[in-house]
Amino acid sequence: MKMKKIVLGIAGVAVIGVVCYFFLGASPGRALSWETTQVKRERISNMVSATGTVEPVTKVDVGTQVSGIVDKIYVDYNSVVKKGQLIAEMDKVTLQAELESQEAQLANAKAEYDYQQKNYARSKVLFEKKLISDTDYESATYNYEKAKSTYDKSKADIVKVRRNLGYAVITSPIDGVVISREVEEGQTVAAGFETPTLFTIAKDLTEMQVIADVDEADIGQVMDGQRVTFSVDAYSNDIFEGVVTQVRLEATVESNVVTYEVVISAPNPDLKLKPGLTATVSIYTLEKNGVLTISPKALKFVPDYQVAEASGVILEPVQVENPALQKTVWVKKGDTLEQKEVRLGTLLTSVVEVVNGLQEGEEVVIGMQTGKPAMGPPQTGETESSPFMPKPPGSDKKNKK
Repeated sequence: MKMKKIVLGIAGVAVIGVVCYFFLGASPGRALSWETTQVKRERISNMVSATGTVEPVTKVDVGTQVSGIVDKIYVDYNSVVKKGQLIAEMDKVTLQAELESQEAQLANAKAEYDYQQKNYARSKVLFEKKLISDTDYESATYNYEKAKSTYDKSKADIVKVRRNLGYAVITSPIDGVVISREVEEGQTVAAGFETPTLFTIAKDLTEMQVIADVDEADIGQVMDGQRVTFSVDAYSNDIFEGVVTQVRLEATVESNVVTYEVVISAPNPDLKLKPGLTATVSIYTLEKNGVLTISPKALKFVPDYQVAEASGVILEPVQVENPALQKTVWVKKGDTLEQKEVRLGTLLTSVVEVVNGLQEGEEVVIGMQTGKPAMGPPQTGETESSPFMPKPPGSDKKNKK
């Protein structure tokens, strides 16, 4: 039991010695190493990521206002068309028959109107001379007004029928390219409550746009005129550029996620971008060139005064009058750490913009580490060991040699 107590006592002394050796870094023999970063000028940027769809700037759905059979189609997918060019025709037989019937009704209404007009003129003269009764005059007036109304209605109806016949000839409303064709020759279309779409024509595919869905958390940073880069899976190695042209105010809610549409111009001189491609978008909400920057770690660093002074490092702190507006960092100059006030600009995750207070090239401290005793590097074969730990057999003889 006595031997056991002796062994435990030696072990306890050894542990205490190790703790003192490694953790009492305030001894003058301990060396300090500083982790620093250099103040440098660089370009900083911040961006918002989103996804969108490539679309033509101008896209027109061409339909028909009359029901019937599609008689002829003169264009196909990817056909280049000019404004006013004939692209399809509806069957005109029924419409032509309606026009001829309406023309006959118009001629009949005109004849009746001419007769009643003359009869009314005669009756008026006779009535003024008291040669006919009030009833005969009123009857002539009534027949005249009725014939006039029927004639006016027939004239309006024939305008409508002629316009419908004109709608049977379908022309392109713009210069562009046919990107969609929804009908075939012989197909029947019904223009009831909704105009059926026959073709979709896109104007000038060299100028495209991206409609991006931006999350509500990021939309406050997006403004007109900001630079945009985007990529599409069809050309994974190409980066396309554009500019924000519109931030739409209407919100879209899907699965409780609120997004806003942002319109981005997308020049397409090589015609690589095709309607419907999915784009991965980066909107640059901030871009500054040649600004002084430091690591955000420098703002959080606080030196251990006791360790630094015990190691011979001189600390030169400053008194900050308004901590809300001014921040401080520690600048390393030889064996001196000088605290400096800085005014910050843009704060990013990776870097912080410094408006004033630092010079380019200065070393700003972001961390401090204590090393092993500053007694020079060990000689070949020497290793650091605790003086309280037992030595292996023969080690004393080796050291004496």
